[in-house]
Amino acid sequence: MEAFSITFKLAFRNLLRNKRRSTAILLTIVAGTSSLFLFDGFNTGIMNQYRENTIHARYGYGQINTKGYHEQVYEKPWDHWIDDADAVLQKIQDIPQVTHVFPRIEFYGLLNKGEVSLSGRGQGIDGMAEVGFFNTLNIVEGKALSDEPDGLVLGQGLARSLNANVGDRITLLANTIHGSINGVDLVVTGIFHTGAKEFDDVVFRLPLKTSQNLLDTNKIEKIALGLDQLSSWEQVARKISSEHANLEAIPFAILDKVYYQHAVDWLGSQFQVIKLIILVIVLLGIFNTVSTSVLERKQEVGNLRANGESIKQVISLFLTEGVILGVAGAVIGVVFTLLLNLTLLGNGILMPPSPGITRQFRVFIELQLFGSAESIILCTLCVMIGTFFASMQVARMPIGKALRSL
Repeated sequence: MEAFSITFKLAFRNLLRNKRRSTAILLTIVAGTSSLFLFDGFNTGIMNQYRENTIHARYGYGQINTKGYHEQVYEKPWDHWIDDADAVLQKIQDIPQVTHVFPRIEFYGLLNKGEVSLSGRGQGIDGMAEVGFFNTLNIVEGKALSDEPDGLVLGQGLARSLNANVGDRITLLANTIHGSINGVDLVVTGIFHTGAKEFDDVVFRLPLKTSQNLLDTNKIEKIALGLDQLSSWEQVARKISSEHANLEAIPFAILDKVYYQHAVDWLGSQFQVIKLIILVIVLLGIFNTVSTSVLERKQEVGNLRANGESIKQVISLFLTEGVILGVAGAVIGVVFTLLLNLTLLGNGILMPPSPGITRQFRVFIELQLFGSAESIILCTLCVMIGTFFASMQVARMPIGKALRSL
């Protein structure tokens, strides 16, 4: 312990003795740590942005439907909808982790405005319940569906094709579950834009009760869920499966597998490759700076060896210096990144539309505790590796050769 204390004091004095060299190494470590930490926060921000948009624009944390309904195509889907909806909704609402329940019906109908008629996919929803939770639906005109019994909210692409504006009257025709044609007159109360073109071009929303009257049914097709936190999903899904043998709970990642899960998987793999490239560049930069610094100290090593210090003691001294610089530089890099995120990057970064999306989105850098620890450890290890190999090369030089080095 005493030997370590002496080595630490000598290492600290050596760093202070040559401030220019120590500062150069320290700044390299700060830049490397900050780059890794910032990139990790950027990746986390994009992934969370994708997730939040999927949850709060369309699916909630997941949905409940009758077992096998999601994977099957039925000639008469309404035969597989949920009966006794009020009782089921109440039981699910009683689960502690469930904060919201959103009963829904989806169907295809014909929208008519004047001489224009278009087919669209309707969603019967509880507007009053959904308006507060689905806050990334992006109402671009008018307002979200609430308590209007004849309200209608159109996707932006669908509204454009119908040449419909807020306040216009639309006639909706659809087949009832008994095969007859039924119709209802609705008023456009809002136009939304999720950024997903295939959704905005065909989807419209109207009150659940109006949808049930139009289709002549009291059933509901599915129930979207709002939870207290994302990690509660598995527990909620197990409870639903155990208490309702005929129902299944499907997470949002499966419901939106093509545009969410596939995108996240692809971006995750891409980010790992980019992160590896950044890490290699950072490691080479730190390694080069540290190695150059150690190699410049050949005469100092020669003096130490001439005074009786062993190769092991010389390497131990240099490693201690590397650890001090590595930890100090990495911590400064993390603090610098935190300050940068609170100031210059406080409003996030406006990103162009991603694949499959038609609107820009703002990414906030979400710095994580794990990311800071990972950056500190990686950069400190890099300094130690660079110091070890460089000091090994110098420490093994013949004493005379080391003393003659300039």
